[in-house]
Amino acid sequence: MAINILVTEDESIVRKDIERCLDKLGYNVVATADNGEKAIELALKHKPDLALMDIMIKGDMTGIAAAEEIKRNLDIPVVFLTAYADENTLSQAKLAEPHGYILKPFKEVDIQTAVEMALHKHSKEMELKTEADFLRSLAEHKDDAEVIFVKNRSRLMRVKHEDLLFVEALKDYVVVHTREESYTIHSTMKEVERKLSDRRFIRVHRSFIVNLHAIDSIKYANIRMEGMEKEIPVGGSYKDLLASRINLL
Repeated sequence: MAINILVTEDESIVRKDIERCLDKLGYNVVATADNGEKAIELALKHKPDLALMDIMIKGDMTGIAAAEEIKRNLDIPVVFLTAYADENTLSQAKLAEPHGYILKPFKEVDIQTAVEMALHKHSKEMELKTEADFLRSLAEHKDDAEVIFVKNRSRLMRVKHEDLLFVEALKDYVVVHTREESYTIHSTMKEVERKLSDRRFIRVHRSFIVNLHAIDSIKYANIRMEGMEKEIPVGGSYKDLLASRINLL
């Protein structure tokens, strides 16, 4: 399926050159404009996948203002075209949160690189947004659910509380160990501890949270989990808490 692109450029020769490049690269120029007001109108009408926007265009509205208005109404990436790379221009352009810049005079490869990077970046942003919305929905409707979802690459893995053995902190990562697999995620122990609100989970060390229901034995302040040889240390400041949570005969 062809990618539809809106081109806004007030110099007709440059605009035609951009159209030629995009067509050669396999993109579809769905519409063109030479001023900000027209660009907004065409964007709302055609709903393109990406907008190429010249910063300095004729009329009362700059390309930056037009881009901001388009992004307010459509969640699409914007790539700025500009002959001005000075700090003030770029600072103003950043306010529109563009997905890239193409400096004039440009080559075909400049357009190809900027467009491909912008589309890729926006695609990843949409994936993260979809995932965040999904996780938020789960949190709002969990009703004390007996499961959590752990991100593994681009997939969310369903993990039952009973299958989660322990969580381990490793520098900037957290490793969630289950009976079958281990998942490395970007998080903090504090955040994991907050999400594992079920009373079966307890922090026994600054680097470990364990499932009380999965403890096999405790010896000399070391815990052995079911089916695992590895022992988990119990930190001095956590010993009393652990003692209060286990039934000792």
